This record gives sequence, structure tokens and C-alpha cells, in this order.
Amino acid sequence: MGVGGISIWQLLIILLIVVLLFGTKRLKSIGSDLGEAIRGFRSSMSNSDKSDEDSARESATIAQSNEARPGDTSTQSRPADTAANRDRP
Repeated sequence: MGVGGISIWQLLIILLIVVLLFGTKRLKSIGSDLGEAIRGFRSSMSNSDKSDEDSARESATIAQSNEARPGDTSTQSRPADTAANRDRP
């Protein structure tokens, strides 16, 4: 027995039928198109990983620059809005 219950002879017969149906030129073009698609997918995945790393670095840089600004009042604590503070003129 071969792979998954299919013998090598059955695989060869299937291959022969596929070659007879499509022809060698057509199979060659299908193979090259498939190879180009796989290469394109891999390059886009690696570009995606690089852009994810770049955006993470930019976010970290922005966060560090926001922490370094001493005059920025958005991060400083403000007095709570309590009833005692509202009654003051």
C-alpha cells in the first residue's frame, strides 16, 4: 500500500491521465503560474511582517516621546470634581 491506501501504480495512472487531458505545455504553464503565485504570497507575507514591526517601533517611539514631554497637561493628574470643590467660588 502507498499513501493513504493509494498505490504508486494508481498515482502513475492518474498522472498519465492528467498529462493526456491537459498536455505538457499547459501543465508547465500552470506550474509556473502556481510558482509565481507562491513567491508573491511569500514576499507579501514578509513585507507584511516588516510593516508590522515598523508600526510597532513607531508606536513605541510615539509613546516614549509622549512620556518625555514635561509640559503636557494631558498626562498630569487633575483635582477630582467633588462636592467640596464645586462649592468653592
